Amino acid sequence: MLFYDIKYILPLKNHKEVFKEKIKFYLWVGLILLSFDLFVEYVSNTDVFFLKMANSIWLMIYVMIISFFIFEYSIPFIKFRWKRLLMLPFIFVFYIFMFSFGFYWWRNIGVSLHIYFAFTEYKSTRDALSNFFPRGLFSAIVIGIIKYSYDFRVLKETAQKLRIEKQEAELNYLKSQTNPHFLFNTLNNIYSLARDNDPLASESILRLSKILRFMLYQTNVDFIAIEQELKIMEDYISLEKLRYDESLIINFNHSIEDIKQEIPPLLLIPFVENAFKHGVSETRNNPFVDIHLSVQNHLLLFIVKNSTEKSPSHENSRENIGLSNLRRQLELLYKDYEVNVFQGEFDFTATLKINLKSHV
Repeated sequence: MLFYDIKYILPLKNHKEVFKEKIKFYLWVGLILLSFDLFVEYVSNTDVFFLKMANSIWLMIYVMIISFFIFEYSIPFIKFRWKRLLMLPFIFVFYIFMFSFGFYWWRNIGVSLHIYFAFTEYKSTRDALSNFFPRGLFSAIVIGIIKYSYDFRVLKETAQKLRIEKQEAELNYLKSQTNPHFLFNTLNNIYSLARDNDPLASESILRLSKILRFMLYQTNVDFIAIEQELKIMEDYISLEKLRYDESLIINFNHSIEDIKQEIPPLLLIPFVENAFKHGVSETRNNPFVDIHLSVQNHLLLFIVKNSTEKSPSHENSRENIGLSNLRRQLELLYKDYEVNVFQGEFDFTATLKINLKSHV
């Protein structure tokens, strides 16, 4: 697509702002072309440089006005409107006239106002037109090339900005889904304790308050230190342990080169939550959860293995909202990552690998 109207891709700007930006653009382009023209004039003849400068300014004003109407009104008026294409020959003839006779008349107006200095006397109007027409047309073509190159760059930057904003909105939506889902499961745990009048219910509420404080005040940022993610996982695991007796075996170990290394908040929790909700809670004999986190040379490896009584035929059912949202978040956040799940006969393993340097 060669021609397009830049005003349709400038978000949140009214017509007045767009018009001001267009005027500013043509002023800058006119100034650049004028500077180039003056440089040529200065090199060729310094004796009458200031008089030549006055002439160049006067003619450039005309070229910029005509170019403005060509590229901002005439071309947008006829483009992609087949019925208006019938007017194209008339518009073409009109601008040929404006760059020939109109240009010459503009020069004569300047002469009569004593702001244009005639260094050349033309024998005929034809000779004058043969001089002014190529100059005006060439200037308009150069302006058109600059304009559409500029518009294309703005279009590309705007599209990129809109894509990023869309991804951020989607990421925030996924987070807004994951957090209530995480909270809902935790409340279910507390409800189970309260229903049985378990004295551990009060302790679980205290731990939940810590988790809520974290979710309210620390998950609205793009990154947090891994040590913060570890702390929230420990609180969550402690909260889950309140529901089970000593038969539940939990192993949580980590090897982290730099605990200040940053990751998105609540990135790892869905794996742990999945292990308890869809694994341990459905295991009648020998429930266990093994969690290992390693971060070395910006490479994160997170493995969560839990007991289960589901057969491999149920593997597809394991893709719950938590893991589904996590996959999509990773797509938006990182270029180099890998998520693998394996359903064994009596266990389920989820593995996450991320190159933390590959953040989008």
